[in-house]
Amino acid sequence: MKVQYFDDTDTLYIEFRTGDIAESKDLDENTILDVDAAGNVCAITFEHASRRTDIDRVQLEGIAA
Repeated sequence: MKVQYFDDTDTLYIEFRTGDIAESKDLDENTILDVDAAGNVCAITFEHASRRTDIDRVQLEGIAA
């Protein structure tokens, strides 16, 4: 899993799995869900992240071995 924040565009990108994106679904005008051919969620993108999320407070819990 990878979390990236792009300050220049105020975009938060969370990648849950690597692989080919088969479809990008607009959940609303500022949120995009990427899925693979089997319908598995690969990533989600939040535009205007500083206004829509608590980007200043990132916390990681439950790391699996």
